[in-house]
Amino acid sequence: MTSFEEAETEETVTCLHLTFYHPGQDEKMMFRCLNFCKREQVRADDMAKFGRDSSACRYSLMDTRVSRIQFSLQFYRKLHTSEYGFEIKNLSKKTKLTVNQTELGYLNKMDLPWKCTICFGDYQILAEVQEGEAVDYFETHLHLAEAPILQEKCLPSLQPIPENGISPSFFLSQGKSPTEIDENDL
Repeated sequence: MTSFEEAETEETVTCLHLTFYHPGQDEKMMFRCLNFCKREQVRADDMAKFGRDSSACRYSLMDTRVSRIQFSLQFYRKLHTSEYGFEIKNLSKKTKLTVNQTELGYLNKMDLPWKCTICFGDYQILAEVQEGEAVDYFETHLHLAEAPILQEKCLPSLQPIPENGISPSFFLSQGKSPTEIDENDL
């Protein structure tokens, strides 16, 4: 046998990719303490905290409007499976945190979707989980966005379309109003 055949199987590592954006990031430099260059290992039993207090938080945001500890991410193994996930918890008494469209108040927590947007104040963070098998640790890889992650979109109001496929706006444009017809009359 060769040394290649005898080598231990290399396990993949779960990696949490976090892309940060703030409209004032160029002037205020609130991300200056974050390491955007390389992946960082975090022990599985450590809680990854984000906030203003560099002594309590692994990831410091240099902004007086950010809570001392804003939120935390906890790595865990899902019950009765071999899958891993992250739980996000809002640790700010003053600022609500939203994960996609779900609002979390103080001490509220939820499972972090595999791809989601975390928002608080003017901060936008795109979180993407890259699955792995390692049990003892996970990795974080931080990125800086040049443009807003969330864009305001002007979507037309969605109106239900009836089963016959004719939009109510069709009748209104012809000066008629829709009438209800019994299906037996057809």
